[in-house]
Amino acid sequence: MRRRIAVRIALGGLALSMLMSFIPIALADGEGRRLINDKCAGCHDLKGPAPTTLRGVWQRKGSDLFYAGNKYRRTWLIQWLQDPVRIRPAGMYYGSHIKPGPDGDQVDQTTLKAHLKLTQQEAESAAATLMALKANSALIKHGDYQPGTISASMGELMFDKFRGCLACHEIEPGYGGLSGPEVYTVAKRLQADYLVSYMRDPQAWDPKIFMPNKHLKEGDLQKFVHYFGVLGKETFK
Repeated sequence: MRRRIAVRIALGGLALSMLMSFIPIALADGEGRRLINDKCAGCHDLKGPAPTTLRGVWQRKGSDLFYAGNKYRRTWLIQWLQDPVRIRPAGMYYGSHIKPGPDGDQVDQTTLKAHLKLTQQEAESAAATLMALKANSALIKHGDYQPGTISASMGELMFDKFRGCLACHEIEPGYGGLSGPEVYTVAKRLQADYLVSYMRDPQAWDPKIFMPNKHLKEGDLQKFVHYFGVLGKETFK
């Protein structure tokens, strides 16, 4: 009888211990959800789907986050949310943030708003919640990216001369187009399998996005991601 009681007490203690181990996770998840709902939802779409009209694309204030877990690298998210720097030199929609200049259109910095900063604890909580948002998972083929290398010169030739991507994207600060996000931080920001999937068919992810479908061959998709990796190793001031 005493043995049965002891066993019940032990099992009860084990169950309580397991329950207590889950409580911090649940609380952290709840905290993260409250945080992104309070501080992110005003500018970012957390539920989807992506806009299906150009007007919807123009009205975006921030990037869609409902598939953040398939897109971003968690380590980068935590760091960036504590010290955010602009990734799109001309904002989400270039046409809303330009003005005439002596050499043509230039970015009107007065129309761009700084991203809010989070504390380390807030950033970790927000990142954990964002990484659980995995819409469009069917578009991701895990292991799609095949590690490899490419020379910086060949990568730039392909990116600029062969495909014309430099017209919209910077490959280093101050060098390249301003209407799209910079690509010299891509390897640190985004998951490689996502990059392959997105470049294969941008409109599958975002039906009305301005990013053209270049109909890249599978080998070229890999080379582009290799090139982003090369850029990611550079140290830019």
